[in-house]
Amino acid sequence: MSPESTIEIARATLVVVLTVCGPLLLTALVVGMAISLFQALTQVQEQTLTFLPKLVAMGVVMLLTLPMIGHALSDFTRVVSDHIVNG
Repeated sequence: MSPESTIEIARATLVVVLTVCGPLLLTALVVGMAISLFQALTQVQEQTLTFLPKLVAMGVVMLLTLPMIGHALSDFTRVVSDHIVNG
């Protein structure tokens, strides 16, 4: 395997990781910041308050982005298998 193909696989891996994890991480960040702001404004310091809204929001985003995630993973699998077959 040449160094160029190794770099190409590494680049494709990073793109797939950002594609799959990015929307979920951004959702958790935004919902967490909104709940933190709400807790700071109302002085409600309940630790369990952040769990359920994050879980629901991430579930909705996961359902919405599932086709994109599947497409990204299948493309990545195709690229890696092509590199394996071609050497």
